[in-house]
Amino acid sequence: MDPTSKTFSALPALLTVLMCLGLANLPQAEANLRSSTTADHTRFKALQGPFERAEDVTAACLECHTEAGEQIRQTTHWTWLYRHQETGQTLGKNRVINSFCGMAVTNEPRCTSCHVGYGWEDMSQPPPTADNAVDCLVCHDTIGEYWKFPTLAGHPSYIPREWPKGSGKMVQPPDLERIAQNVGASSRANCGSCHFYGGGGDGVKHGDLDSSLVNPPKALDVHMSPEGLNFACSDCHSTWGHAVTGSRYQMTAKDQLGIDVPGHTDFTRASCESCHGLEPHNAQKLNDHVDTLACQTCHVPAFARGGVPTKTWWDWSTAGRLDEAGKPIEILDEHGHPSYLSEKGDFRHGENVVPEYAWFDGTVKYTMVDDALDIHNPPVAVNRVEGSPDDPASRIWPFKVMRGKQPFDTQRQTLLATHVFGADDTSLWSNYSWEKALQAASEMSGMPYSGEFDFIETTMHWPITHMVPSAEQALGCGACHSVDSRLAGLGGIYMPGHDRNPWLDRIGWLLVLVTLVGVLAHGIARVIVRGRKGQ
Repeated sequence: MDPTSKTFSALPALLTVLMCLGLANLPQAEANLRSSTTADHTRFKALQGPFERAEDVTAACLECHTEAGEQIRQTTHWTWLYRHQETGQTLGKNRVINSFCGMAVTNEPRCTSCHVGYGWEDMSQPPPTADNAVDCLVCHDTIGEYWKFPTLAGHPSYIPREWPKGSGKMVQPPDLERIAQNVGASSRANCGSCHFYGGGGDGVKHGDLDSSLVNPPKALDVHMSPEGLNFACSDCHSTWGHAVTGSRYQMTAKDQLGIDVPGHTDFTRASCESCHGLEPHNAQKLNDHVDTLACQTCHVPAFARGGVPTKTWWDWSTAGRLDEAGKPIEILDEHGHPSYLSEKGDFRHGENVVPEYAWFDGTVKYTMVDDALDIHNPPVAVNRVEGSPDDPASRIWPFKVMRGKQPFDTQRQTLLATHVFGADDTSLWSNYSWEKALQAASEMSGMPYSGEFDFIETTMHWPITHMVPSAEQALGCGACHSVDSRLAGLGGIYMPGHDRNPWLDRIGWLLVLVTLVGVLAHGIARVIVRGRKGQ
């Protein structure tokens, strides 16, 4: 790794720490850092073009950034693989099934349009190996003019194309020369061009990530808001040699190291504590909760708060219905959001959604395609968050729990890959036939399929960690310590004001009674003494 690039990539994290310690004004320092770059890309001969394709831009970038291509190819953004050290599972987009479009495999090049490269058209094979197959512009475009076309395996469109299909709207090819000459540090919009739109649309998947975070008000996210700290994603998800910290497969659920200190910690923890420390509150009683509650549990009162709804229910079993004329059906709910599409089935959406809560130690275990299901006790957990009140590494975390129905093999009792995208006659979105789509998915992926299927209800947990408003909008004590507690039903804790213990109640009332008797006795005694003095 180039030591100079490593030092530079650490600077945003270092500035963040200094700001949290009160030693730097981060927005100003960060602006100064980004505006003081020593390179004016408009003057580079290699970037003058003309560029016929995006790979040509990458080749020009690599003339100076000689190690960047190899660095990218070592990251999960490239491999889409994650080998979980705790569970032993090999996870990633080409290994796991999710509660949205099922599986990325067999749905190339639609799903690989978000790959940080060009031309991954068959996920049964590794990503392309050429240096110039890496996409520099998707992360480093600063003028908002670069867009990976949704059906071209990571490429932008090089000719005018209609999108969305049937809309009559034409997408024009990007000005590759202008974009290449205006590259810079990644912004929220760069990361969000993929991460905000996971699951098939804006805000669909995560609940706490959507396009409202490109320019959020302080009340939505105090860290990302230009009115607040104006963080880019990389200010928390610090980057070393293009490897981005933070993983939804293995999270830091309970950070016990505290504030990052240069020379002593490695800036790899995308955690609240790495800036705010282990005792972030002025009031000790609030700090007493830190050992049990994740920061997000109190400081993210609801998700999908920016005016973009998130999907909360997706029932694939109803997909495929057509109208009397044999045309696809679209039904909108009272808010104008799709509640039924022939291609995808029934939906429910939510805004300002209160999270669900669970003990979490950072480990997420997945139901893999060859894992047998307990079909007699639905819902099936597509993933399970590990943790318990007896585990000192666990805390109570907020989650979006996605629910729905997905196809499974009734003979093998396993979840099924689904071939939904494609112009061929076997994709669900072309023929509206589950029989064809599931058979094709098996043949394309090599995953076994008996030919018999049904649908089963599933759940999938998504940790909530973004959309943190100002401190005054954090939950009050009564959100938990009340009859209608948010944590009702969660084991392992005793919450005064919500939970009842008969002996504690008796002792409490006895103390109240004793106190009352004492007050009355004291009052009577004073009256008697005063009367005697007056005689």
